[in-house]
Amino acid sequence: MITKFREIVKSQKVILLCSVILCVLFVITLLAPWLAPNDPVLVNLAHKLQSPSLDYPLGTDHLGRCTFSRILYGAQTSLGYAMLIFISALSIGLIIGIIAGYKGGWIDQVLMRFGDGLMAIPSLLFVLGFVGIWGAGLKQVVLGLILVQWVYYARIIRGMVLSLKEQNYITAAKISGSSTWTIIKKHIIPNVLPPLAVMGTLEMGWAIMNLSSMSFLGLGVQPPIPEWGAMIHEGKSYIRTHPTLMIYPGLMIILVVVTFNLLGESLSERFGVKRR
Repeated sequence: MITKFREIVKSQKVILLCSVILCVLFVITLLAPWLAPNDPVLVNLAHKLQSPSLDYPLGTDHLGRCTFSRILYGAQTSLGYAMLIFISALSIGLIIGIIAGYKGGWIDQVLMRFGDGLMAIPSLLFVLGFVGIWGAGLKQVVLGLILVQWVYYARIIRGMVLSLKEQNYITAAKISGSSTWTIIKKHIIPNVLPPLAVMGTLEMGWAIMNLSSMSFLGLGVQPPIPEWGAMIHEGKSYIRTHPTLMIYPGLMIILVVVTFNLLGESLSERFGVKRR
C-alpha cells in the first residue's frame, strides 16, 4: 500500500512538472512575435555566424539571422503543426472508428481492412512515398502524417465502441427509443475521448519527431520558414566550427519530445490507459 501510494505521488509530481513545462512552451509559442528580439527570416550577411550578444542572445546563423528568434518561431511551426496532426487524425479516427464499431458488418470489414492496408506500410516510408508523389513541402508532410495516424485512433476507438455498445445503459437507451446519434453523442463519445486524450500526449512527441525528421531531410518545411528540424539541416554544414547551430534546436526537440513522453507515460499509469 505504501509503495503504491509513493508511486501515485511520484506520478503526480511528474505530471505536474511536465504540464508546467508544456504550458510555458505553449505560452512562449503564442508570444513569440513579442518575445523575439529580431525578425527570424531577415538576412544580414554582415552579422553572420556571430557569437551570443545582447542583440542576438544565441548568436546568428550562416545568413546572419537571429538564432534565438528562429527557435521561438520554430516552436510555432513544430508545436502548432503537431497539434494539427493530432486533432485532425483524432477527428478522422473518431468518426471512422465509431461508424465501424457501432454499425459492424460489411462496413466494419471494409473500413478496417483499408486501415490494415495502410498500417502494413511503415509510417515514415508511407510519408516519404506520399511526398515523392505530391512533392516536398509542409502541407504534403502534414497530410501524409495525418493519413498514417488516423488508422491507429480508428482501431482503438472501434475496440472501445464494440465494448461500450454491449453495456446495459446503451441497451436501455435503445429500448427507450433514443436515436443512434443521441446514443453516440451522449454515451459513446464521452467515454472514448478521455483515454484518447491521454494517449495523445504520447502521439504529440511522435508527430514532432516526424515533422522534424522530414524537415531535416529537406522534404518538410522549406526555407526561410523557421522550424527546428530545418534549422538542424541548415546547421549541419557548420557542425565543426559552429555546432550550436544544431545543438540549440536539437535540445528543444529533445525537451519537448521527452516532456510529452513522460507526461503520457505518467498519465497512462495513473489512469490505467494502455499505450501503443
